[in-house]
Amino acid sequence: MSIWRKTAVVGAYEHPTRFAPHMTPFQIHAESARGALADAGLTIRDVDGFFTSGVGPIGIMSLAQHLDLRPCYLDAQSIGGSSFVSHCLHAAAAIAGGLCAVALVTYGSTAASERFAIGTGGSFATEPPDHFEAPFGPTIVGSYALVAQRHMHEYGTTSEQLAEIAVTMRRHASLNPHAKYRDPITVEDVIASRMISSPLHLLDCCMISDGGGALVLTSAERARDLRKPPVLILGGAEAVRHGEIGTRDLLDVAAFQSGPLAFRRAGVTPGDVDMCMVYDSYTITVLTTLEGLGFCPRGEGGAFSAGGRIGLGGALPVNTDGGGLSSNHPGMRGIFLVIEATRQLRGEAGPVQVRDAHLACVHGTGGMLGQRHSGVTLILGGT
Repeated sequence: MSIWRKTAVVGAYEHPTRFAPHMTPFQIHAESARGALADAGLTIRDVDGFFTSGVGPIGIMSLAQHLDLRPCYLDAQSIGGSSFVSHCLHAAAAIAGGLCAVALVTYGSTAASERFAIGTGGSFATEPPDHFEAPFGPTIVGSYALVAQRHMHEYGTTSEQLAEIAVTMRRHASLNPHAKYRDPITVEDVIASRMISSPLHLLDCCMISDGGGALVLTSAERARDLRKPPVLILGGAEAVRHGEIGTRDLLDVAAFQSGPLAFRRAGVTPGDVDMCMVYDSYTITVLTTLEGLGFCPRGEGGAFSAGGRIGLGGALPVNTDGGGLSSNHPGMRGIFLVIEATRQLRGEAGPVQVRDAHLACVHGTGGMLGQRHSGVTLILGGT
């Protein structure tokens, strides 16, 4: 049974906060859920499927209580920042399979308020393999720096090309009233910013913020009677990359697997896409992801991202909200990729609206490039 084109995103809400020491993550979850349901024209009583991540091993039950939910389908899997993109894919399967009728996906975080410096400390050390690697391996940002160094070594990619990605994201953020950083930057500013882990400068790295959001999904049939134009899930795929058994290709990102499969399932090609939302934990994440998704050949991501191609008005506008580099990054950013793609396909993106946007590609990354990471690709279509 195919699940494609049978499920639609019908509600989307991004919490406007970027710093909220007066709030708890559960409050952000709740306010985001309320906003997304209002956007869809539904109520909490309509929800029978609940999806979330980042709330602890059994936190979904506490959060369900906080939201006064009694769902008949639950999904709290966590594969890092791509989790919420994955939740949309899983919700499509659950709805098509009759396991639930209305799915709510929520996220809330107070990472900035809690001063949790994601990516600047040690590696994760919770699973058995990490007991051997974490004491001797790189930090999270160090792992991404290894990927950037390798790309430079293999293909001649430059720091200036990476910097252009950061500059483009900031330009988009300058048009987003909720973005944390809106002041324009130049390539020279990025290169002059403090080195964090060579070759990645401070402005090559995402910020840390508070924030959250929510999505509502239901069947395409039911979506026709709701408040907003539906955004259909046309195709999707998941993948994971790791060190295998002693082999590690730093540049083999999960998008090389999930991207082509998602496009094949959707029956479209990268050339058909009007705009793209990709995880931008670092500038190198954007570059390698665009290669993996098939928007340019392997090794050509640096040149592809230059010259305004991924900016508004370019051939492939990327991260029109300003991304994790300039808008927000509460720790797990996948939900915001789907929210912004939904706004674009509805024609609700205001000053960053991509003209005639009918097809969007979303790709979330979780974990660490160069070590173990997940990748989830969704192809979304407007009506």
